[in-house]
Amino acid sequence: MARISLDPPRSLAVRLVKAYSKRQYGKVLEPALAIGHNTRALMAYLRFEQKVGKWKTLDPGLKILAEMVVSARIGCEWCMDFGYWTSQEQGMSPEKASKVPAWREHRDAFSELELLVLDYAESMTATPPTVTDELSARLQKELGEPALVELTMMAAIENLRSRVNSAFGLTGQGFSDQCEIRPVS
Repeated sequence: MARISLDPPRSLAVRLVKAYSKRQYGKVLEPALAIGHNTRALMAYLRFEQKVGKWKTLDPGLKILAEMVVSARIGCEWCMDFGYWTSQEQGMSPEKASKVPAWREHRDAFSELELLVLDYAESMTATPPTVTDELSARLQKELGEPALVELTMMAAIENLRSRVNSAFGLTGQGFSDQCEIRPVS
């Protein structure tokens, strides 16, 4: 159960977010409702996410893998649910997506580059971070500096999302039910 009401004041910003969410995702995103209790925070977060959505240097499949492994490590049920749906929308196979939470046991399901990305995003999520010079150098060689920057930022942003949603007590919103993807236990 959410730790904050998902019924924010009906401000113009909240009404616009609800309409956009329904059109884009088929339902209103609960994180937006929770953040909607503070209009300035909601508007800043939305502008931020809009800008992030325009980043196109990193391959979208690698970006999704990084986001999913971060949310799995943090244990954000809402982010995992949404991540599975997003992965299917981007064309990732359900089998591959379902193996992300336990990727080390399913290394054969991922390419060498994907394994590096999963390791990097997971290492960034550890407290304290455990990213090594060797891992960074290998990714820089494979991706180039601009894409490595974007990967680093995406893992950090997913840490933000997952920690906020977990703190709010948000659970799955049923996105993965629509695409029939289940995480590996």
